[in-house]
Amino acid sequence: MRFDFTTPPRIIFGPGSLREAAPAARTLGAHAFVLTGRNPYRASPLLAQLATARIAATTFAIAGEPTTDHIATATARARATGCDFVIGFGGGSVIDSAKAVGALLTNPGEPLDYLEVVGRGATLAHPAAPCLAIPTTAGTGAEVTRNAVLLSAQHRVKASLRSPHMLPRAAIVDPELTLGVPPAITASTGLDALTQLIEPYTSCRANPYTDALALDGLRRAAPALRRAFRDGSDAAARADLSLAALYSGLCLANAGLGAVHGFAGPIGGAFPAPHGAVCAALLPHTIEINLRAARTRTPAAETERRYADVARALTGRPNATADDAAPFCRDLVAELQIPPLRRYGVTSEHLPALVEQSAKASSMKANPLPLTTEELTEILARAL
Repeated sequence: MRFDFTTPPRIIFGPGSLREAAPAARTLGAHAFVLTGRNPYRASPLLAQLATARIAATTFAIAGEPTTDHIATATARARATGCDFVIGFGGGSVIDSAKAVGALLTNPGEPLDYLEVVGRGATLAHPAAPCLAIPTTAGTGAEVTRNAVLLSAQHRVKASLRSPHMLPRAAIVDPELTLGVPPAITASTGLDALTQLIEPYTSCRANPYTDALALDGLRRAAPALRRAFRDGSDAAARADLSLAALYSGLCLANAGLGAVHGFAGPIGGAFPAPHGAVCAALLPHTIEINLRAARTRTPAAETERRYADVARALTGRPNATADDAAPFCRDLVAELQIPPLRRYGVTSEHLPALVEQSAKASSMKANPLPLTTEELTEILARAL
């Protein structure tokens, strides 16, 4: 048995932990480039801390999911203002943007020079500028991963800029920052985290370290997600969701993902669909097809055991079987009001191109087993 586990040098978790942002930032540099969401006012407590600590700050808002053009513009601004480290304060898109800007601050060229699949895929030659990641949603786990998902508008595809150099130097996960997140965003981001716990656990690259995190995360995420969706001020539910999302980032970074995320990049690049909602719409069908494929053409014992573990963690029933995992996810997705893919404009005519693009995605390589074109098409067709 051999595995390699990578994590940021420092993770600070807990309610109120935002107060430790300035001391952490002080170890990274003197002038922060602070990326925020569309409402920079939410970062006011952070900016006040930095000012008190005499750390200069330049802010830049990322409205929506980041494109290669956004990152090029942000990097030019950070370079022109003399910033020497980066802070991402926001959801997964903001934190991915921070990691990408940090990488390009110290490396020549444009985002497409380094982007996978649609770019040139060049290797970052120099370590990225230090990055402090502070998530304000509980979903992507981007605060502990070493890639940034960017939209290439000209290719209409989302792809990753990826390097070990891009791992944040520190992550501060304060569940209080997620209090009051609207129900739709709670559902989408929370179901992304749930998917990012299931896929690494059933991945062909799973290892004992990520297994332990994934199962504990699943036991927390399913009940907490329902409670936080109904009551955004439920502090205990928010804490469990934030911890599950953190676990999901550690799991995907060290055990890979699967077919759900293999599809999510091409779909998210071509259609105006939230990433977590795409994952949620695909998840039950992918579980069913993976199980069927394993049972019909490979020794299914290990795949079956792992999906049974997932079902027991999700349902809390010790007698749950592998076949209980997909129905549970289907019911949860319906309860959280996630629409099918057709609501975002995906039709049967789009399936061949989406399958072709998805088959090239790095996430597909970690699926429990390779799926045929027909199986991939069936997943998409069911998710419509």
